[in-house]
Parts: sequence; C-alpha cells; structure tokens
Amino acid sequence: GAEAVQIGTRFVVAHESIVHENYKKKILGAKDIDSVVTGRSTGHPVRTLRNKTTREYLRLEKEGATFEELENLTIGGLRKAVMEGDADRGSVMAGQIAGLIKKEQSCKEIIEELMAQAVDVFKERSSWVR
Repeated sequence: GAEAVQIGTRFVVAHESIVHENYKKKILGAKDIDSVVTGRSTGHPVRTLRNKTTREYLRLEKEGATFEELENLTIGGLRKAVMEGDADRGSVMAGQIAGLIKKEQSCKEIIEELMAQAVDVFKERSSWVR
C-alpha cells in the first residue's frame, strides 16, 4: 500500500491559493488526457497541462534540442502561469488528477472531503475482511 500521497494540484485551486485565476481555470477545465510530461530527455521531468509551450517543448525535445535550448524556452514559465496568468505560454504544473478536479473549495473543505472519502474506503475494506 501507499505510504503517502501528493495532492498539490488539488490545493492549487483552493480558495486560499494565490495562483492566478487563469491557472485555476486551466486545471478546472482539464480533461483526463490534458497533462503531459516534459523534460524526460534532460533528466528533469515535469508534468504540466498541455499548452503552446508544452507542444513546442515536446517538438524540440523530439528533435534532439540541447538542454540550453529547452531551458531557454521555459525560463520564467512558472511565474508566467502563477503570477501573470499566462496559461498558454506559462508552465501550468499539474498532476494527472487535474482532469478530476471540477470545483474550487477552501482548504478546510478539501481536507474534510478527503478524510470522509478515506473513512468510506476503510469501512468498505473492513467489511471485506469479515
């Protein structure tokens, strides 16, 4: 079984999150096939939502671009997305779960929902044991 989980993407769209609304909207509008991993060729893989920059990055990566060429394409990309709201040219980092996130909630509501779901799973699994 798992020892831990990463749920950063879920908290990116929390009411308390300071990321730009365009970033949040990109996650809330994502489908299950909208994330992609870039940077495999450099040894620095990053999962982001597809946009103009990821398409360009993947093309360059496939063509054998150097680390410097790829780095130049993405310098400042996270700031563009998080602070400036450029969801087309910025780096909209998000996990595969993005396609399942459809609402903005408070951190408290997210945690309460996660805990309730965990309790339900434990109850269901414990009935299997008996």
